Formats: sequence, structure tokens, C-alpha cells
Amino acid sequence: MTKKLLILFVMFVGVTSMNAQTKEELQAQKAEKQAAANALQAEADAIQATIDALPGWRYGAFGTVGANLSGFNNWFAQGTPNVNSGNIGVTVNGFANLKQEKYFWRNALNVNLGWVKFDDRDDPTDDDSFREGTDVFNISSLYGRYVFKNFAVSGLAEYRTTILNNFNDPGYLDVGVGGTWTPVENLVVVIHPLNYNFVFAEDDTIFQSSLGAKILVDYTRKIGAINFKSNLSAFQSYESSDLSNWTWINSFGYTLWKGIGLGFEFGLRGNQQEAVNFATANFVEGSGPAPSFENVDNELQSYWLLGLNYSF
Repeated sequence: MTKKLLILFVMFVGVTSMNAQTKEELQAQKAEKQAAANALQAEADAIQATIDALPGWRYGAFGTVGANLSGFNNWFAQGTPNVNSGNIGVTVNGFANLKQEKYFWRNALNVNLGWVKFDDRDDPTDDDSFREGTDVFNISSLYGRYVFKNFAVSGLAEYRTTILNNFNDPGYLDVGVGGTWTPVENLVVVIHPLNYNFVFAEDDTIFQSSLGAKILVDYTRKIGAINFKSNLSAFQSYESSDLSNWTWINSFGYTLWKGIGLGFEFGLRGNQQEAVNFATANFVEGSGPAPSFENVDNELQSYWLLGLNYSF
């Protein structure tokens, strides 16, 4: 019996040693293969950097779709036991950029549309349709001729409005000239001290056009499966700070499978003219002094969207 136990013990130790040795060998092979893969990836990145530096057009687009639909029947725990609700949002970010040795032409589009629904089926007067929610439309075109390696004399045209509701009321068109700095491949900084901000609206007592300075900062990049875009557009009026405005939009997309992944976008805005216009439209006579630039706060505007993402 003792000999059998001894033989089993020796066999166990031998098998364990063989497995341990096999595991170490596999780990060594994995490390070797990983090092080779890293070297190949570095070469591929270098080739891609050379391609990115070549003259010509670059195109790209990615977008996010978010949806949430629900229905309740006799759900008495809530105040409206019979309700259908939903939230749908769509964003699109696209660009078409021409890069040449002596000049560039950059074109960008950002669209964010959203619809919301809250239908109380016990209320016959309730609106059972989807209503407009988020509504953002922004298109820009920037042309520049290089004076130095990373600095160009440039002209910019940028248009911003809503398209689902109150199209071009208001609408903003910035047209100006100045300089553009491109310190790195994916970063563009525009400073135009001579810019006119055209404002289109039915109520021209609140919305006014003016001369001012335009600042635009855009960073767009794709790193592996990640798409990223950050755009800050600001106008500083020389006439009055009440006529100034700014919008900052950030978009992220992470591809998981065949162009499909997760997307997130959030935007911030400051616009005193829009704040006064909203307060005026909702003002009730006798409730206090009429809204004006002096008594209406320029509150921070914001939106966000999270959902499925598709990269073109």
C-alpha cells in the first residue's frame, strides 16, 4: 500500500511539473507574439500618419441613436396608471476636409434631433403624439491659406438654427476673416477679430445682428474604435455683451462590432437673446415687470443623449 501511494505521489508531482512547464512555455509564446504584434501595430500607425499627412480630401461621419419606449396599464402605484411614453434622439456628426500644401478647406455638420411623448390615456385632451425635444443644426465652412507652417489667413461661414420647430427663428450666420492656428493634426483654433453675426428672427426687437469677434475651437479624432469630437463656437459682440453667444458640443462614439457601438453627446450654450425671447413668450400680464435684458438671467442651456452609435 505504501509503494502504491508513493508511486501515485510521484506521478502527481510529475504531472504537476509538466503542466506548470507547459503554462510557462505558453506564456512565453504569448509574450513573444504580443511583442511582434506591437511592432507591427507601430509600423501600421506610422504608415497611417504618413497617409494622413498627404494632400487630398478626408471624409468621415458618426452618429448616435437613443430610444426609450414604455407603456403602462392600470399601474396604480404611479399618478398616471395608463400612460404611453417615449423618448427618441438622433445625432449626426460629419466632416469633409480638403488639405493641400498651401491651403485647406474644412467643412463640418452637427445635427441633434429629439422627440418626446407622454400620453395619459385617461385624459382625452392629452397630446398623444411625439413632440419636438432637442433641436440642433450647425454647419460651418472654413477656408485658409498658409502664411506659416501652422498658421493661415482664413475666412469662416457658420450657420446655426433649429429645423424641427421655428426654423431660422432664430437663425445665426457668422461671416468673418482672421487667422487659423493648427498646432497639431486634429486641432483647429480660429480667431477672427472681424466677424459679423447676422441674426434672423421675426422679433427684431430682441434678436439683433452685430459686429464682433469669432472664436472657434474644434478637435476631431479617431483612435482605434473611438470617435471623438469637441467643438466650441463663440461670438463676442463689440456692441453689447447681451448680443454675444457661445455653444460647446462634445460627441463620443465607441465601436463594438461592425461599426455599431455606444454613443454619447452633450452640449452647453449661453445666449442672452434666446433667454429673453423665451421669458417674453411665456410672460403673463400682471405677474411682474416685462422681461428685458436687464432682468432676465442668462441661464446655462444644456442637453445630452446616450444610445447606440454607428460609425461610417
